[in-house]
Amino acid sequence: MTDKRRAARHPADFKVMAEHRRLGDVHMHIVNISAQGFMAQDLTDMERGERVVMRLPVVGRIEAHLIWSHEGRAGFQFERIIRIDDFTKLVDALQPNPRLRPKR
Repeated sequence: MTDKRRAARHPADFKVMAEHRRLGDVHMHIVNISAQGFMAQDLTDMERGERVVMRLPVVGRIEAHLIWSHEGRAGFQFERIIRIDDFTKLVDALQPNPRLRPKR
């Protein structure tokens, strides 16, 4: 399996409501994102391998599964890689500060 953690991460400050099979609606605070996944903060009560479904700007409905968690932070991998053109638009939507957006 390819190590996807080397992907460029972009800072974000985005709160989203995700659907979880066992927990129902889960509030998530995304603090960084890549085309392959994201890191959330202040997340509890989930174990490795559990899945969530959420709606993101530009991308729409997407599923992700928990890869790791430690001290309230959690890393998720998307079920599909986000296309680069959609990802660029997503970063712009999640990071309104132009100084923090990636150089193009």
